[in-house]
Amino acid sequence: MEKYTIGIDFGTESGRVLIVNIDDGSIKGQCVIPYAHGVITEMLPTNDGTRLPRDYALQHPGDYLEVIMKGIPHAIKDANISSSQIIGIGIDFTSSTMVAVDEKGKPLCFHKEFQNNPHAWVKLWKHHGPKKETEEMFKLASSHKEGWLKNYGYNISTEWFIPKCYEVFCKDREVYEKASLFLEAGDWIVSQLTGKVVRSNCSLGFKAFWNENSGFPVQFFEKLHPEFKNIVSSKLKGKIGYIGEKAGVLTDEMSSLLGLPKNLPVAVAIIDAHSAVLGVGSSKPHQLTMVMGTSTCHIMLSKKEIHIPGISGVVKNSIIPRLYAYEAGQSAVGDLFGWFAKQVPESLMKEAKEQGISVFDLLEKKASHLEPGQSGLIALDWHNGNRSILSDADLSGMIVGLTLASKPEDIYRAYMEATAFGAKIIISNYEQAGLKINEIFACGGLPQKNDLLMQIYADVLNKEIIVSASDYTPAVGAAILGSVAAGKENGGYDSVEEAVEKMKQPILKTYKPILSHVEKYKKLFQIYQQLHNYFGITKKSWMKDLKSL
Repeated sequence: MEKYTIGIDFGTESGRVLIVNIDDGSIKGQCVIPYAHGVITEMLPTNDGTRLPRDYALQHPGDYLEVIMKGIPHAIKDANISSSQIIGIGIDFTSSTMVAVDEKGKPLCFHKEFQNNPHAWVKLWKHHGPKKETEEMFKLASSHKEGWLKNYGYNISTEWFIPKCYEVFCKDREVYEKASLFLEAGDWIVSQLTGKVVRSNCSLGFKAFWNENSGFPVQFFEKLHPEFKNIVSSKLKGKIGYIGEKAGVLTDEMSSLLGLPKNLPVAVAIIDAHSAVLGVGSSKPHQLTMVMGTSTCHIMLSKKEIHIPGISGVVKNSIIPRLYAYEAGQSAVGDLFGWFAKQVPESLMKEAKEQGISVFDLLEKKASHLEPGQSGLIALDWHNGNRSILSDADLSGMIVGLTLASKPEDIYRAYMEATAFGAKIIISNYEQAGLKINEIFACGGLPQKNDLLMQIYADVLNKEIIVSASDYTPAVGAAILGSVAAGKENGGYDSVEEAVEKMKQPILKTYKPILSHVEKYKKLFQIYQQLHNYFGITKKSWMKDLKSL
């Protein structure tokens, strides 16, 4: 009898549930559940309709539960298999996404007294509310030469877990005191399934200043505020689980609600982009994976630990046992293209409709007729700030070279090229630090659908890019971990590496650099680099001043 695992990928806009065959990684069934409340940026979805400050990005935890309750039964039905064939569940979640819960694990925003309080709601990864708190943390850590700072590229991001916790501590002490625990959303989902709080070493290591050798920097928390040091012993409690381990088993209640076998193993949660690394089949040193969606993560595997300025983190055992994983990223890629598609003139939208294609497809079609540099435009891809290597959420985007002859497709191609240049900055940073890159994989929502984009990346990076055939590599990665959590005794696998080899997704296409384009992009990249350093370092105050007016 064939055996399957469930992989659930919680993204920015929706949750994806896959039923995956553990013998070959084939996807037997699937269900995508869009979040009913989406990303909450303007006002809370309550009767009061509380307006949110600028840079807030919240979510409704009920949307995540809906993914489980509706998505799992629908995916099993789509797979047309018996639930008895399912041997494990894996979870990945976009990170850092923080949930404040009471002593029973109930999110505080479900409490009537807190339903109109933004700090009681889920803080999504791109919630940039704790700017002031993040600056305070960074200045203090830098002045005291905190040793753990080197593990995070000598920087701290507003997108991380501890800054979000400190924001609640500073801005709403009532919510802070009421919170029994602050949890990564992935760990919260695992707790809902198993009835146990098990914190993932992956999210702790990359987003919460935790290290498997030294733990949390409690003394630093005390320096921030004498009362904040207690967060570790009170609100960050819970067993720490490692990637590839079993967090627990389904509760009887969940088994009954979902129609799944009793005592079904549930894996320790993993960050979504890191899960995608497993799904594409990357498990060896010197491999880099670009997980390209609304944002992009650039994840490296290596046997050695190097402290690299500007990266988001380096953590051992967080994807593949015994290997170090490095993460860097770009905050706006698919988000940037999506924003621009909404700005195009009505005539272009009409043209797309007449051709029976999307605005994105029409823009790409028109942009593909342009040669590198032909438009005379170059852009900075900082429309959602810069994650790596400048680690500054206050930076904003720009486009240089506009004339009255500039067309929408010129601008669209310039934005495509800008994201490729941003990736080149990150990859060059890895290589200059001593991390050799032998292979580059690409996966996520963009690579399979955007031929031009991936060719531009190959030309700009001057490297071959291997594109996964699957749109859902994070969910496949989660399913891989579900098979390892099940273990050999239940028909699963003994190791992450073995499961990856069996369940990795096939390759769709390999993009090779076009030499004539490579030379042109070298010249354009030099201009991008100058703009990057001028507006991101020398004159970065200009962008901050504009925002503060």
